[in-house]
Amino acid sequence: MRFEGTDAYVATEDLTMAVNAAVALERPLLVKGEPGTGKTELARQVAEALGLRMIEWSIKSTTKAQQGLYEYDAVSRLRDSQLGDERVNDVSNYIRKGKLWQAFEAGEKIVLLIDEVDKADIEFPNDLLQELDRMEFHVYETGETVQARHRPIVIITSNNEKELPDAFLRRCFFHYIRFPEPEVLKKIVEVHHPGIKQELLSVALTQFYEIREQPGLKKKPSTSEVLDWLKLLLAEDMDPADLRREGANALPKLHGALLKNEQDVHLFERLAFMARRQGR
Repeated sequence: MRFEGTDAYVATEDLTMAVNAAVALERPLLVKGEPGTGKTELARQVAEALGLRMIEWSIKSTTKAQQGLYEYDAVSRLRDSQLGDERVNDVSNYIRKGKLWQAFEAGEKIVLLIDEVDKADIEFPNDLLQELDRMEFHVYETGETVQARHRPIVIITSNNEKELPDAFLRRCFFHYIRFPEPEVLKKIVEVHHPGIKQELLSVALTQFYEIREQPGLKKKPSTSEVLDWLKLLLAEDMDPADLRREGANALPKLHGALLKNEQDVHLFERLAFMARRQGR
């Protein structure tokens, strides 16, 4: 069972090695990187390539680790007991299975994605240490122990918004997805926009990397944003000459796809103003 990338996902050699190492070690793969570099999509493509079902647990700031195991609805049970409902005699009727429970009881090997783990409270990763390590947990209300029938391939993503605990990191195989080099990004673009004219692609990517490397930029545009930008350029039937003319004024065409806050827009507006003054 080896991952080599897919037709829809350009995986670098070090990324495929990381995925296969995590699978061989049977440890969670912790994937970090800038937002929009394909961390979540990686899990989907690993599942697709290996022919496995995927269960996705999207983490929010309010998510607790217990929710991934199960939740006990004591309020509903109390209400039903007051109404004389016979369901109250079986406590399992009030147990809601979480994503880890669903993954553990699966009848086949699956991919479990724990997406954006750094959004939750700092204690969240620590609260899952034993469950991810031993692949089992105890249900106190019913007295049962839930064990993984098949150890899932666990992929955990992080946008690096906060540091993760050392004890959690020790149990993971770590990989950082670096922003792709121009040649790799070209391959990614060609997967999403097959047949794009090479001259337009070359001019657009040159301008894109210049934007990313601009000093003072608050949020660098990501892979997903350059794909959106190119989609708009193609929809508007732009040609390389249009981009070159715009590049001379420093503010890129359709810049709303690349610049996502007013500070960065103002930065390029100032650069455009200075370029026009110097051109007089």
